[in-house]
Amino acid sequence: MVTRAHTSIFKPRYITDFAALTHHALHAALFSSKEPKGFKSAAKDPDWLCAMQDEIKALQMNSTWDFVPRHAGLNIVDSKLVFRTKYHSDGSVERLKACLVAQGYKQVPGLDYSLTFSLVVKASTVCIVLSLVVLNKWHLHQLDLKMHF
Repeated sequence: MVTRAHTSIFKPRYITDFAALTHHALHAALFSSKEPKGFKSAAKDPDWLCAMQDEIKALQMNSTWDFVPRHAGLNIVDSKLVFRTKYHSDGSVERLKACLVAQGYKQVPGLDYSLTFSLVVKASTVCIVLSLVVLNKWHLHQLDLKMHF
């Protein structure tokens, strides 16, 4: 069998030149953002510290967890802080957001859980809703919740 690689035929690679794109404030903000990768780098900035405190305060107000004694032989699921910068459409910073997420990949089926469920919208649902908006000439608005449970 003769392949393209054997005959030195390769697909051309098209490299996108981001500098040639139309300059927009949002593009500039997205490409220049420096979000911390972990707690140590975020703890050096008072703005990120405030975002972390807001997240922990919201989790405590909603009674998200209970402290229980650690038993030997139980698998402990760790958590991680994820940091994101939310922008307005003009490229200005709306807010800094810190999310405490569980590292669920450390769970063992049958030991740690029997059923899992993640409330995520399907792409087909979004397409249907957008089609209804267009057909009925409705106004469309976007909403971002600060804390959702």
